Amino acid sequence: MKLSIKVTTNAKQEKIEKISESEFKVYLTCVPEKGKANKVLIKLFAKYFGIAKSNIKIVIGEKNRNKILEIL
Repeated sequence: MKLSIKVTTNAKQEKIEKISESEFKVYLTCVPEKGKANKVLIKLFAKYFGIAKSNIKIVIGEKNRNKILEIL
């Protein structure tokens, strides 16, 4: 399953907003430096879906606020 994600960093709290079945808007409290935001994003989605972090990978958008995540 592939998900389209729009990330907002430096937010007051971390949360996931579901827009549609495959679109999400995510708010992260961390800064987008050295992959920190990507790690937090994967951790947040692993908790959201109740799966292991190793089952989630960023397919497109490593250094972009618009990302495509693949759930294995």
